[in-house]
Amino acid sequence: MEIFWEYLKVFAVGGALCVIGQLLIDKTNLTPGRILVSFVTAGVLLSAVGLYKPLADFAGAGASVPLTGFGHSLAEGVREGVREKGLLGAFTGGITQTAGGIAAAVIIGYACALLAKPKEKT
Repeated sequence: MEIFWEYLKVFAVGGALCVIGQLLIDKTNLTPGRILVSFVTAGVLLSAVGLYKPLADFAGAGASVPLTGFGHSLAEGVREGVREKGLLGAFTGGITQTAGGIAAAVIIGYACALLAKPKEKT
């Protein structure tokens, strides 16, 4: 029964983040690209003020998989990079922290492009 509650937390938080994104798409004139950037920036800002880590600890993948989780990872990487390398770490820490996720996205995207048969929209 404990695993059920864990899945429920993940689903509820991840779903709430998706609902916010869908409402932004439906109710505003924001483009999907601007919404994407807003979510990443929100993750960075919430991480900077110390609010995202407790959410990520509570919700697990429900908070770490969406775009806000990517922003949180960037912020944590910068924080760690600055602690280890000083000012240079501010520029390299975020990329180092998120390199695995970025590499996976590129590789999976490339594999899908090889397997798919793209068609022009008409």
